[in-house]
Amino acid sequence: MAKRDCYEVLGISRDATEKEVKKAYKRLAMKYHPDRTSNDGDLEEKFKEVKEAYEILSDPQKKAAYDQYGHDGVNQQGRGGFGHADFGDQFGDIFGDIFGGGRRGGAQRPQQGSDLRYNMELTLEEAVKGISKEIQIPTQVHCEQCNGSGAKKGSEVKTCSTCHGQGQVQMRQGFFAVNQTCPTCHGQGKIISDPCHKCHGHGRYESSKTLSVKIPPGVDTGDRIRLSGEGEAGEHGAPAGDLYVQMNVLPHHVFERDGNNLYCEVPISFTEAALGGEIEVPTLDGRVKLKIPAETQTGRMFRMRNKGVKSVRSQVTGDLMCKVQVETPVKLSSKQRELLKEFENLCSSSSGKHKPKSEGFLASIKTFFDDLSS
Repeated sequence: MAKRDCYEVLGISRDATEKEVKKAYKRLAMKYHPDRTSNDGDLEEKFKEVKEAYEILSDPQKKAAYDQYGHDGVNQQGRGGFGHADFGDQFGDIFGDIFGGGRRGGAQRPQQGSDLRYNMELTLEEAVKGISKEIQIPTQVHCEQCNGSGAKKGSEVKTCSTCHGQGQVQMRQGFFAVNQTCPTCHGQGKIISDPCHKCHGHGRYESSKTLSVKIPPGVDTGDRIRLSGEGEAGEHGAPAGDLYVQMNVLPHHVFERDGNNLYCEVPISFTEAALGGEIEVPTLDGRVKLKIPAETQTGRMFRMRNKGVKSVRSQVTGDLMCKVQVETPVKLSSKQRELLKEFENLCSSSSGKHKPKSEGFLASIKTFFDDLSS
């Protein structure tokens, strides 16, 4: 009996895409599948016909041979025909998402252990200069008694007799077949008949470990260090995950950090601001001298080069930015008050040349009110 054209069987055009071929097959297979229809021999034959057409048109090599020579071209390849196909694989690939089956079996590989994160708090000095710190991590550790196998020392891990080490079993009903996780070994492919008492057959147990972490100079909040293999141990001897140490630099009572630069406020006296002088300012390496020029105004910023933080990435050292704040005298004696009033009178009698900002401000105010009244 002559076979029908594959494109006609699936109801598609000869230039149909791979997606259209698969969609047509899925629709017709659901329609004619023996498990979804009555026990009708004609429907079973139609299902086989649809199945064969899909097998040919979904394989690029078979499709090319079929397009050129028809069914004879496919048969000459020695791979055509319904009788040569593994229906369980083919149908499972299309309907696995519907019925929950996997396409091909295979024992589940032991999963790598989880990654861990540790939040480390550092002082600014520790972050800038670098330090080694010991930390304690609660985690799952490798069981040394069974060497991670989960089996009691001296006993053996046996191959699962239900799935024969595949981790999955195939369920068949007529032409329909799906792979499911083995209910005996739960996908492991092996059975531990005599589990280790310490880890209860998991190959790991809850504990804590102490690690020494070397913090390089220049780290900042948000930076992290990866310690490979220091995370949770995997089950049944699988590799451990990684540990990520996250940096959090605490606020400092003197300095503020912005990138590689440090900022600080330095109080100076009224006399130092007016006459100039030399003051001491703090750095992370000790005290240094800073020259204050005469007539310095409050808020002025002085840059001290290479007194900041050396970058952990580029090794470029930032600067220390010192902002001076002129300090107003408090708790004055009567003599001090008298002298300050005399000084103020002397400054006021000089037509404002000693107070350029005040003079400019008053001029701006006068202009503002003149504009309102005009």
